[in-house]
Amino acid sequence: MLATERILSWNVNGLRACDRKGFRRWLDRSGASVVGIQELRAGTEQLPRRLVAPKGWHAEFSSARRPGYSGVGLYARRKPDAVDTALGQRAFDDEGRVQLARFGRLMVANVYFPNGNGKDRDNGRVAFKLRFTKAVFARLESLRRAGHRVLVMGDFNTAHREVDLARPKDNQKTSGFLPVERAAFDALLGAGWVDTFRHREPAAGHYSWWSQRGDCRARNVGWRIDYVLASPAAMRFVQDAFILRRVQGSDHCPVGVDVDPAIYGAGTR
Repeated sequence: MLATERILSWNVNGLRACDRKGFRRWLDRSGASVVGIQELRAGTEQLPRRLVAPKGWHAEFSSARRPGYSGVGLYARRKPDAVDTALGQRAFDDEGRVQLARFGRLMVANVYFPNGNGKDRDNGRVAFKLRFTKAVFARLESLRRAGHRVLVMGDFNTAHREVDLARPKDNQKTSGFLPVERAAFDALLGAGWVDTFRHREPAAGHYSWWSQRGDCRARNVGWRIDYVLASPAAMRFVQDAFILRRVQGSDHCPVGVDVDPAIYGAGTR
């Protein structure tokens, strides 16, 4: 058995576009046991077989009803015991934003949280984003209470603190850094969820998304909006957390954790 297992999350900003830049090759070379992707932007019928059923991987997808929008996918070296994609509210479920995959005692939640921007970039979706987040974590809290070790990974579309974006003063009124969004993230940590990356790295300058305008990535003018949060029971098995900034193919880069394989099995909660 491996000494550690790697679990990764990546907003690919369109799986087909990312694959043209090397996604499939990256997947096999990632060293990961589980890879969650967000912003799929395709139905499975639109994807080539090598992405839908790649050799050596079990693949699961949840697409949005709206074509070319949202969607999440999960690749795993071992078949999940179960996968659920519904929160039970049509407004949320129609957007294909959630996968809850169970591997023994481990529950991996692969989630693409909404952006709060409306059609006119007016923060018109912030209320929807907050309701969605509340519904997701209500479900995850029930899983925690049932004894699961829970990892929540994905694009949260929120920079939690000033250290999590390059230009906090310029973005006080921008969705992703609004006080109400940051307060919602505070509440998650207050409920016991652990920001795995910040647990080990307090310094600024670590981002997971960069605007495609103005050479932002090369200048590292970015936001940290992609996370892996761990329940206290899961955090006991987390050995490292990281951001893979050098991986290209999207305006986001992958983030992840290395965990003790014992996270899957029996043991102390």
